[in-house]
Amino acid sequence: MGRLDGKVAVITGATSGIGWRTTEIFVAEGAKVVAAGRRAAEGEVLAKKLGADCLFKQTDVTDEAQMQALISYAVERFGRIDCLFNNAGGPAQTGGIEGLDVAQFDAAMATLLRSVMLGMKHAAPHMRRQGAGSIINNGSIAGHLAGYSSSLVYGAAKAAVIHFTKCVAMELGEAGIRVNSISPGAIATGILAKAMGLEHGAADSKADVLEGLFKSAQPIPRAGIPDDIAHAAAFLASDESSFINGADLVIDGGVIGGRNWSQQQQGYVGLRKLLGEGA
Repeated sequence: MGRLDGKVAVITGATSGIGWRTTEIFVAEGAKVVAAGRRAAEGEVLAKKLGADCLFKQTDVTDEAQMQALISYAVERFGRIDCLFNNAGGPAQTGGIEGLDVAQFDAAMATLLRSVMLGMKHAAPHMRRQGAGSIINNGSIAGHLAGYSSSLVYGAAKAAVIHFTKCVAMELGEAGIRVNSISPGAIATGILAKAMGLEHGAADSKADVLEGLFKSAQPIPRAGIPDDIAHAAAFLASDESSFINGADLVIDGGVIGGRNWSQQQQGYVGLRKLLGEGA
């Protein structure tokens, strides 16, 4: 038996990275999944790979009608919705505050924040009728501390996602619906390359390069990978987490826990030399 046997999930941003791997793991754990994304070719490849337990629906998560249709499609095809993973995201404009473009700002907020609102809004009525459900929103450590994203806008949007999650959890928890978020650290996916200007296909192919870049970013000496987030999402979707509500699960190998031990000790060595104590 899988930990998600009998459950129905909707996963956005499923055509690459974290969303793709989460869809695979949910199906392996017994769930039926409606995978959503903008790229139809990639979505159909995923659905074909996973078989009858995975359906793909092309969706622009910033559009309310399409998000409502996505949730309705899952209920029509599988009879219910037990989990929504608001995973879809993307890069936001980089640079300082004085150079931000309003149109780009609004577009990023639509992708990163409005989509989360729309997913929760349209999943909630179905979950209320069931008396149960789990909503998982993808945050970021950039929403906890400044300086952990190449974009001011991205960090601000993710901070809003984390707090929005808690606010909605207080409401929907009374109906038996749990609402939590996951805040990834340095995960080797294509999102950083996309932020640097690479197109989607080329960016996704750079994940291996990023694994090498990220392996020393945190105390645990390896890069985060999509599996780390996907397994956490499976836990939050499962009955094993039935008393967890309004929480943000940070999965970053310890990045925002504090200064790395070795760096701290090296700093003390330099300080002792500066003070003239034992070279």
